[in-house]
Amino acid sequence: MAQPGYPPQPQGPAIDNNMTMSIVAIFLFWPLAIPALINASKVNTLLQQGDYAGAQAAATESKKWSKWALIIGIAWYAIWIIICCGLGGLSALLSSNS
Repeated sequence: MAQPGYPPQPQGPAIDNNMTMSIVAIFLFWPLAIPALINASKVNTLLQQGDYAGAQAAATESKKWSKWALIIGIAWYAIWIIICCGLGGLSALLSSNS
């Protein structure tokens, strides 16, 4: 509701700040998730200031860093699982032959 004497503020499009994806990414690969969280936290502030282009740019950066953190984190854990299972299987194979 607009106050008397002030024109109503136009509402811009809603922009997803990608905060959830950034928080998930922090558990998988935190070095890349930190810039994602920083950019995600800027989105709502920029929207409140009316800087829709800046908010969109921050959201895009947040999404980019989150995706990289997720990709690297999932790949890292997958490699470790393969290595651990491979070594465990090799160990079991060697101990059964003895």
